[in-house]
Amino acid sequence: MKSTIPEAGTPIAEPAAGSDRQEASLHGEILLRLRDYVVEGNIPEGARVPERQLCEMLGISRTPLREALKVLAAEGLIELLPNRGARVRQLSERDLEELFDVMAGLEGLAGRLACEAITDEEISAIEQLHYEMYGHYLHRDMHGYFQVNQRIHESIVAAARNETLKTAYGNFAGRIRGVRYSANFARKRQRWAEAMREHEAILDALRRRAGSELSDILFQHLRNKRAAAIEHLSEAGAEPAST
Repeated sequence: MKSTIPEAGTPIAEPAAGSDRQEASLHGEILLRLRDYVVEGNIPEGARVPERQLCEMLGISRTPLREALKVLAAEGLIELLPNRGARVRQLSERDLEELFDVMAGLEGLAGRLACEAITDEEISAIEQLHYEMYGHYLHRDMHGYFQVNQRIHESIVAAARNETLKTAYGNFAGRIRGVRYSANFARKRQRWAEAMREHEAILDALRRRAGSELSDILFQHLRNKRAAAIEHLSEAGAEPAST
């Protein structure tokens, strides 16, 4: 699977001394690459985060890495272990059921509110994202597809014009970002095609500003994703351990 982590020996450029803007940019780049690396399953759930290896891959010291890990811990992707580093958060089937149901409710509400407030320009921007995502789907580029997919969902939430909803969504989204990614692998290509068709229905309802319909579609979309995530979790648990 594609990753934004650079090959070993290709460090992220260090910022010039005294440059707060460049330092913030560096931190953001480290965070983005590290988040993608975890979300795409490069470190197994429940496994320790290999700090030394990641430092070598990113070409950075432990300090900026650990700052990024703190952010991922706040997002719910990893757990910080007192004096023992960090590990990738492992979710149980019950955790997934509860989290996806909450996300389904939040996205359903966001769709209903978005249809009341969204502008033509925002719909056009989401349309462009949809076609970009479809291109990634045709090229079987899971990394690109997932990145744009998340931007579409976030754009709908933003169009709801409700900061409380946006904050709650952000708090929960990080906790299931990894399983949302892996759910696309359940039933191999079948689930990915289903998700693409569901997004076509989402875009159609949004264009018509059909709030109640969009709410139902988004709720079911997350329910379907939940089923795929649980199926993928079961398949992963059934795989024989490698020797």
